[in-house]
Amino acid sequence: MAESKIQNFNHLKIHSQYSICEGAIKIDDLKEYAKENKIKSLALCDTTNLCGALEFAEKISKAGTQPIIGTQINFKFVNTIGLLPLYALNEEGYKRIIELSSLSFLKDNEISDPYLDLKELLNKTNGVAIFTGTINGLFGQLFNKGKFTEIDELYSKLKSNYNDRFYIEIQRHGDQNEIAFEKFNLSKSLKLKIPLIATNEVYYLDKNMHEAHDALICIKNKTYINEKNRIRFTDQHYLKNNHEMSDLFSDLPEALENNYNFPFRCSFRPIFSKPILPNISSNEDGNADEVLRRNSSEGLKEKFKKIFKIESKNLSTNDNYLKYKDRLDHELGIIIEMQYASYFLIVSDYIKWAKENNIPVGPGRGSGAGSLVAWCLSITDVDPIKFNLIFERFLNPDRISMPDFDIDFCEEKRDLVFKYLTKKYKNSVAHIITFGKLKARMVIRDVGRVLGLPYGFVDSISKMIPFDPSRPQSLVECIATEPRLQKLINEDPRVKKLTDLSLKLEGLNRNVATHAAGVVIADRKLTEVVPLYKDSDANLLLPSTQFDMYSAENAGLIKFDFLGLKTLTVIDNTQNLIRKKNKNFNIENINFEDEKVFNLLSSGKTVGLFQIESAGMRDALIQMKPNHIEDIIALVALYRPGPMSNIAIYNDCKHKKREPEYLHPLLEDILKPTYGVIIYQEQVMQIAQKLSGFTAGQADILRRAMGKKKRAELEKQKQNFIAGAVKNGINKEVAASIFLKIEPFAEYGFNKSHAAAYAIISYQTAFLKTYYPKEFIAASMTMDISNQNKLSEFYEELKRLNIEIIRPDINECFAEFKTINDKFYYALGGIKAVGYEAVSNIVEERLKNGKFESLTNFLNRVNPKDINKLQLEGLVKAGAFDNLNSNRQSLFNSIPNFIKKSKNIFENKSVNQIDLFGESDNEENEIIPNIKDWKFEERLSKEFEAVGFFISDHPLNQYKEIFNDYNINDYQTFNNNDDLKNTNIVATLLKIQERKTAKGNSYAVLKLTDLTSVFELFIFSDILELNREILKEGSSFILTLVKSLSEEENRFKRINVQKIVSLKDLLNKPIEEVTFKLKSLKELDELSKFLPKNGDTLIKIKLSDENNDFNFQLKNKRNIDRKTINLLRNKEISAIIS
Repeated sequence: MAESKIQNFNHLKIHSQYSICEGAIKIDDLKEYAKENKIKSLALCDTTNLCGALEFAEKISKAGTQPIIGTQINFKFVNTIGLLPLYALNEEGYKRIIELSSLSFLKDNEISDPYLDLKELLNKTNGVAIFTGTINGLFGQLFNKGKFTEIDELYSKLKSNYNDRFYIEIQRHGDQNEIAFEKFNLSKSLKLKIPLIATNEVYYLDKNMHEAHDALICIKNKTYINEKNRIRFTDQHYLKNNHEMSDLFSDLPEALENNYNFPFRCSFRPIFSKPILPNISSNEDGNADEVLRRNSSEGLKEKFKKIFKIESKNLSTNDNYLKYKDRLDHELGIIIEMQYASYFLIVSDYIKWAKENNIPVGPGRGSGAGSLVAWCLSITDVDPIKFNLIFERFLNPDRISMPDFDIDFCEEKRDLVFKYLTKKYKNSVAHIITFGKLKARMVIRDVGRVLGLPYGFVDSISKMIPFDPSRPQSLVECIATEPRLQKLINEDPRVKKLTDLSLKLEGLNRNVATHAAGVVIADRKLTEVVPLYKDSDANLLLPSTQFDMYSAENAGLIKFDFLGLKTLTVIDNTQNLIRKKNKNFNIENINFEDEKVFNLLSSGKTVGLFQIESAGMRDALIQMKPNHIEDIIALVALYRPGPMSNIAIYNDCKHKKREPEYLHPLLEDILKPTYGVIIYQEQVMQIAQKLSGFTAGQADILRRAMGKKKRAELEKQKQNFIAGAVKNGINKEVAASIFLKIEPFAEYGFNKSHAAAYAIISYQTAFLKTYYPKEFIAASMTMDISNQNKLSEFYEELKRLNIEIIRPDINECFAEFKTINDKFYYALGGIKAVGYEAVSNIVEERLKNGKFESLTNFLNRVNPKDINKLQLEGLVKAGAFDNLNSNRQSLFNSIPNFIKKSKNIFENKSVNQIDLFGESDNEENEIIPNIKDWKFEERLSKEFEAVGFFISDHPLNQYKEIFNDYNINDYQTFNNNDDLKNTNIVATLLKIQERKTAKGNSYAVLKLTDLTSVFELFIFSDILELNREILKEGSSFILTLVKSLSEEENRFKRINVQKIVSLKDLLNKPIEEVTFKLKSLKELDELSKFLPKNGDTLIKIKLSDENNDFNFQLKNKRNIDRKTINLLRNKEISAIIS
């Protein structure tokens, strides 16, 4: 063994986090470990996939370690399915294991785990090594079943096919049955002359990770840690050092020797590839470059005919056409030089197919909207010359990363495009895989479950972790900034263990999903480039790459983005509703300079409008008062952290309150459209071209350098910029000054191509809302039918527009939102727990056979499959049966009777029995108890549960009597009156979202409703901590608000919440002092009936009759609350609370 001491044990069974919920090793951590410990070689052997192969190969090789690529695939022998490890010894072997891994997913398996028949292993064995696997693998399972003869035969077959590339694997973790399996394998090695190899199944790097890994295995298998009969591993599955492994197998020198030598047999690793651009040239269609030239030229002529109304015969003398033709030829030269012709044609093909098949497609997205070729091919609807967009922002020979077209499709019909791609490109097209992570909230929930902690307890802890996708926080950050969580960790050992385990597992891959928007199309069979995956549970037409977006691009695949944009569906559905009364309406033909539309935008009444409906956007629109589409483009670009402060400058210059600053006379033409504010990346590029003579490609490099703030590259670009400017006769100091001024703008600069495309959609939605509000809101609400927060906003908007709303009614409303004869019908499908399909069947029955005459009639006619407990509860709480029986509590308590009755009726019908008394009044009285209805507050509370807001009444109406006592204003009055600096408002809480600031301080966004509007307010940590316990959705409050305005004109106001008081508590709280003003002794007598008990309220009385005024005070304080005050006021007795 002296020789072995100077050799290195090679870990050939590394399970990274791509072994989902099994491996707990992040590749970045493994890279650092390998670098620090000077590891010679490592082999990846993830379970059932090759997802990490390219990332592993690239990162591990950078650590100076030889990467070996392997995987474990499930194979089936007779009735046993289990894993076998395979390794790529060369490129041929790598392609073969890619093929096998892909086939295991793509074959139509009835079970969820991917597998292949063992016979597949016996074909195409060159370049592949195979191990026998663990006690839990295929041969281990056969051994546990006593299938010794079958194992003998299979070993012989594999040896015959793989020769010395088939190894019997020996492992020593102390796992169950491992020793017996080892003895069996040692005898087979001797008998069949199959080489032994020593391995260690590595699931984590450090031994102290064992307990957390045990929890991870429970997460995977949906078991609990305290279960006896579950999968368990010993604590020996860590990455042991050379000394530990050599000692462990010192009695098996052959197994060690083969391990030491195995890396010498491996001569391949996957490497990054240049982009593999699809080439669709063919003998039938011709060369792709020529097809692109021809189609683009014809497309330009069609555009001029349709948009500019110029026939083809007049184009040769038209100056505008010649300008467009020059730009087209310039772009085509770059596209063809960079071999992008096929890419443009593929995108154009599926977009044209979509449009021909009535699938709404967005006007464009991202920098691709800056291409005239794209416009001519109908890839985009944005004219880049009209909007002054630059092609080189999308594509130029100096670009490092390859761009892609982001195309928005109607969300409901996008799958039809995927179906078309599958038919056209067959096995050359796929989605891109994604991996869900064990993020802070998720890991707490998962670990809490496997520890067996109560659900409510774990839920309360997880809710202390803010959910803010725009600023995600790690669990460490959450604990550091949440005192409540720190207190629990210190005081409760269960929480300490929960967080300790969660911190070790956080960030690991939790599950596999599909990037529904990302698609790759290759010029060859995809399995020649990447392994493929298909989720048996997901109903997807296309498979996915096993590589994520990063690795797929590094493998050379070009990504096409098929984004689902629900606004396109809303526009399409609105258009269909409009066409019922205006057959010729087409959204593509609307006027983009319509004054009424800009009036709507300037009013800030933008609920439902794409990109511009947030509260901040509404304020910005009111200040801006847009009157041109360029204003909307600018606002879409500016309304982001960083450039947002420039909105005020833009507005001031637009309204001539200040003079624009153009930096230099040469730049006026570039900056004049945006009033001297540098808003777009394209403007930075144009400035570099105009002042310093940069080419468009060079200007794009400058733009990227400024955006990424790489000092070395930025300094180099600065010198080039100044040198170019000096050549153009500009003073060196002036040039340096201009560079410094544009640098911060460039950092926040927005892609105008993208802003223009989205501003077009914003305008289209504004047009629809201006001229067809009912149809637009009906389509919008149906699209958001399960989002009750959005529905409440639209509901308030309907009220503001004075549109008559028919509340949920089983005899009037439909499954979806509808507008008929100026009435707006609330959707029954918009009620919580009411299934859309089921309620559609109920509505269909009503339309077919008439309205339901009673509850019994309803039960006689609907299919019991269409009504269940939750569905009926939702309908009752929402008031959908009010017109049949208005006692909601009585109906609610009768739901079990309804379900039983419905089933009996259905069963009788199925056997042709007739219930002679089934629809009698007596029958209905028997199944509906005669009890009191819910009180006002509970009735509305139940309605809130079902609908998500208040639809039949408002809870604040019960508090109206106290408004004067507290000088209550409505929120809109306070917000619109800048002279009013503070006030009290009453409001009901619809939704609360807790978040953290960048510094880790807690704050919350409150969505509130008063009697006039729905609005949002922020509360910060001090107010939040004081009131967290009372801030329950559906509760009502008095809020004291303070308004602050900056001194500069045209700046945003800030409204702060200074105090929150529960109205319910206030109403029940004793009053310190009250004065009653009485007009007669009769009123005094009436008052005495309400003051019998001693209490804490000082009572003063002013009695005035025709002749005298009496003022007196009761000797003893009495017990009086606001409910009593309200009762007295209802009896016209005046009460003033001090």
